[in-house]
Amino acid sequence: MYDDSRLLEPGEERAYRLLLRLSAASPADLAGLAALPEAEAAKLLEVLRDKGLAVTRPGPDRVFEPLPPDVALGNTLLRRQESLETARQAVAALTEEYRASARRHNADHLVEVVVGAGALRDRLRDLQNSAREEILWFCRANPLAMSGPENAEESGALTRGVRYRAIYERGLLEMPGELESIAESVRSGEEARTLPALPVRLAIADRSTAVCPLVPDDHQGIGEPTAALIRRSELLDALLALFESHWDRATPIRLDGDSGTPAPISSYGDVGDDVLAESERFLLSLFVAGFPDKSIASQLGVSRRTVQRRLERLMLLAGVDTRTGLAFQAARRAWL
Repeated sequence: MYDDSRLLEPGEERAYRLLLRLSAASPADLAGLAALPEAEAAKLLEVLRDKGLAVTRPGPDRVFEPLPPDVALGNTLLRRQESLETARQAVAALTEEYRASARRHNADHLVEVVVGAGALRDRLRDLQNSAREEILWFCRANPLAMSGPENAEESGALTRGVRYRAIYERGLLEMPGELESIAESVRSGEEARTLPALPVRLAIADRSTAVCPLVPDDHQGIGEPTAALIRRSELLDALLALFESHWDRATPIRLDGDSGTPAPISSYGDVGDDVLAESERFLLSLFVAGFPDKSIASQLGVSRRTVQRRLERLMLLAGVDTRTGLAFQAARRAWL
């Protein structure tokens, strides 16, 4: 049976390998080496020539010489890859049409209930591994199924070019090891912001699928964690709007680097050519997010007095004499 996945049929591939061994061969030469009738050997050589794998040497002897396979077969392989990608896109489009139709007729295709920490963790991993464009996170304190350091899938998704936007509850940033994990993610490309509190835990992939726990925090510990897997619907649109509204209000977490190398500040008013060190930008992001001086000092590994001195320098730089004024000027000058 003919196999259309092959670039060469077995006999053609064997003839090409023998031609490489001989460097040049007539049909009689190939017939003798391959133990084939001369007519069949001549036909194989002509097929190789037609496929761009051999050329006939000028002269009356009909001697064939091999040509490199990457040029002749590379174009064929590229066309097949393009055809496969077109077919994959068609299957994806048809699958989405099927799901849309099914959702209109069956609510089971709209919302799926996931029970158990292990199953929920697997769904969160699948969500990230299948994402192509964007992941949105509401990250509350005391994660149910997967903490930041356990989320190995994010690194691979970021490498594939998937955009990550994450909003962290302030309490989560104060948990041991979490801020270091967030810093590593930000340096890899994650866009991170923080708010004092978030309404729900939430993960959304490609604006098409969401995972949202169903049990309130005050009922955690009673039975297995339960979450809803929500596909395209007005419910998902509402969750997307919820995320975007909180994203607009959240404070950016600036962890661009830990080297202390100064970075330019956009000039505004009388700032002129002043620069803000990365450590000060980090301090400012924690301050604007509402962290007390003691917590900021702990995260930066400095004394509380050092935090106060750096905030005083930032107030001087901003031309204000109150912390409220510093937060206002940080927003106006786009320091974060």
